[in-house]
Amino acid sequence: MKKLLKTQRSDTSHWVGDGFPVRTIFGYNDLAKDISPFLMLDYGGPTIFTPSNKIRGVGEHPHRGFETVTIVYAGEVDHRDSSGGGGSISPGDVQWMTAASGLVHEEMHSKKFSQEGGAFEMIQLWVNLPSKYKTAPPKYQAIKNNEIPVVSLPDQGAIVRVIAGEYLGFKGPTQTFTPINLWDIRLSSNRKASFTVPTSQTAAVFVLSGSIILNDGEHISEAEIAILDTVGEEFTLQASADSKLLFLGGAPLNEPIVGYGPFVMNTLEEIQQAFMDYKNGKMGNI
Repeated sequence: MKKLLKTQRSDTSHWVGDGFPVRTIFGYNDLAKDISPFLMLDYGGPTIFTPSNKIRGVGEHPHRGFETVTIVYAGEVDHRDSSGGGGSISPGDVQWMTAASGLVHEEMHSKKFSQEGGAFEMIQLWVNLPSKYKTAPPKYQAIKNNEIPVVSLPDQGAIVRVIAGEYLGFKGPTQTFTPINLWDIRLSSNRKASFTVPTSQTAAVFVLSGSIILNDGEHISEAEIAILDTVGEEFTLQASADSKLLFLGGAPLNEPIVGYGPFVMNTLEEIQQAFMDYKNGKMGNI
């Protein structure tokens, strides 16, 4: 049985641009080594936006050295980047953007959502890249809801959407540089489900809504993440209420993490070079 190492939560939010009220659950300066290859988790919402003719969001900004993963639960986001990637991300969709050698992008509420308003909820993850891929060409994967396998476990009251990796033989559509499991889990109240993941890989469970009991002992509540030990393969989740969860796991990179703002590299010199390259226009324009 995988043991609980620690939990972390955030009860305070901040704005990213004028379109994303987020709680940073963890970042590359705290839990990144415990949950490699994941660097950051921003939980946006849940909130309600009133109708507006103004398109809210966050304007052009650069990234280098990692990937951004945006999972939309409610609302709609439009994306554009300097590599030519882009599109609308609707509920159930996932955007997997590989910044790698560097790009510039923007994330805005869609025109339709801005004008109509409504519920908004999303997660953005930052996923680290091994040093040998940090200078790879940028890439964009638009993953639609109907492309994501859904595994139903009626006897356990659970549904698992396999965004990346594999669950019970169902493989997610995402191409990753290193082994990663990313599962969107729904667990019904008072139901208990068991999960098996590869030994020696990192594992964490984030609770978006509801609450769970981990391994018959530890209570994990809304907007809280549980980091599990890499030792062992199995863990159990029991829902105290209908719960919406995200499982994150993967092979740890075991490389230095040096981050500053929108760049995550292996050395300070590489960070300084990233700022210089961005200033000189080497990351392109939208």
